Amino acid sequence: MPILVQKFGGTSVRDAVCIKRVAKIATDAQKNGYEVVVVVSAMGDTTDNLIELSRDITNKPDPREYDLLLSTGEQISIPLVAMAIQSLGSKAISQTGLQVGILTEDRHGKARITEVKTEKIKKYLKEENIVVVAGFQGISEVTGEITTLGRGGSDTTAVALAVALGAERCDIYTDVEGVYTTDPEIVREASKLKNISYEEMLELASLGAQVLHPRSVEIAKNFNMPMRVRSSFKPQDEGTLVQGVREMELNNPVSGVALDESQARVAISGVPDKPGIAATVFNSLAKKNISVDMIVQSTSHDGVNEIAFTVDKDTIEDTVPITNQIAKDIGATKVTTDTSIAKVSIVGAGMIGRPGIAAAMFKALSDSGINIQMISTSEIKVSCVIDVKDGDKAVKAIHKVFELEKLEKETQRV
Repeated sequence: MPILVQKFGGTSVRDAVCIKRVAKIATDAQKNGYEVVVVVSAMGDTTDNLIELSRDITNKPDPREYDLLLSTGEQISIPLVAMAIQSLGSKAISQTGLQVGILTEDRHGKARITEVKTEKIKKYLKEENIVVVAGFQGISEVTGEITTLGRGGSDTTAVALAVALGAERCDIYTDVEGVYTTDPEIVREASKLKNISYEEMLELASLGAQVLHPRSVEIAKNFNMPMRVRSSFKPQDEGTLVQGVREMELNNPVSGVALDESQARVAISGVPDKPGIAATVFNSLAKKNISVDMIVQSTSHDGVNEIAFTVDKDTIEDTVPITNQIAKDIGATKVTTDTSIAKVSIVGAGMIGRPGIAAAMFKALSDSGINIQMISTSEIKVSCVIDVKDGDKAVKAIHKVFELEKLEKETQRV
């Protein structure tokens, strides 16, 4: 029998009514001839509440204890989902990341999965159980301690399980009906895409689209695992299929607009203009596990440069002292930060070899009176750093100039 992995986010299991709906979706899949593995997140705002509770205790919790605390959210969800499935007459068994054998690197907070043991799951599936697995968590293969995969890590758990089990597909159930051309809360006319390529989805996820975790898309792409983004509240809707290529011929080269308000800008001024300085700066940040996104180095004036880069806002407190020390070591004059920025991006496989796309985006921003602070490009992406207050306005202007509201009608021809 083919295996289907279904992942349900926090909104999909937020209360008893939702959990019963999840159980129905899982049992229906089993009745349709699948062996079913269900991966669940913590209920509703449980993880946020646990984070807030920890902050009431200390601003710098021990990483081991913090992971142990946050992992309890999913441990509440899995037995409740298993009970709901059992109440519908099907067999079910719940498993934590430790129990099922999800091994990770020895790192707390943002561990990466290194191996997935499948023996227990396959045994339970053969016994006609629906196996309910806790997302977001694993166990260090070095120390045996509980680790977490970072926010959105349940998506990663689901795709990793699907790959390890040789599943037919991984369905990601959430509170939206699929992948949209942009956030429908910003642009009401945003279109739902019938399908999207791994490359486009990975860029959108990395650039601020909240529907899928970037790591999960990366794993799916590497192992060619089809994913389907669906709504647990409208399970009859097929949602958006994420796969190797976008199976449509569109006149529009852009498939989506993403907005990321979670970044901060750091600038080092008065940087000596000599070889090796950039390597020194970013090697030092990497050694402290500070991930850098956009980087811009200005043209030299009087033998000095400015190096500007962006980091996640939640790492800015760690980044500033490190950057100040770097500036001192390399003989730079000062470090400045700006947490009131946003990154707006366009993504589309059809952008390759098509001139004028970036220019159209820049003109849309200019016509809306929005100043661009930084620019970054790739073959299928253009990103601009702007003032955070202009974020929604920028998304609306770009969505309109590329007429993305028409994609819904075009995909109906597929």
